[in-house]
Amino acid sequence: MLFCHAVRNPGLIIDIVQDVKLMNGEAIDATPRKTGAIILGGGLPKHHICNANMLRNGADYAVYINRAQEFDGSDSGAHPDEAVSWGKINGSAKPVKVHCDATIAFPLLVAATFARRFHGAN
Repeated sequence: MLFCHAVRNPGLIIDIVQDVKLMNGEAIDATPRKTGAIILGGGLPKHHICNANMLRNGADYAVYINRAQEFDGSDSGAHPDEAVSWGKINGSAKPVKVHCDATIAFPLLVAATFARRFHGAN
């Protein structure tokens, strides 16, 4: 599919190494500011976001939202404590895993955030 798209639309470049380099650079250059991640689902994006933060001694905030369980050994189901043990999340962080479908939990999280700001509550 990408080949067909590239034939019709010249200029498409997919460079995974450059993408990883840019993502890692964003995390490293964030110091001394704090970084955080809201990870919807898991798998490869979760892996690369966490690895990028490992290069700066871990993310300062982390929220995982997915339905995956730990028993099958998948990266998606891994609890945030595992990321802390690898240095992907800072040891002083208070990571959270929400066991829910991201299409349900994330809109509620965003709505609650904006509602709090709109109504002036903390």
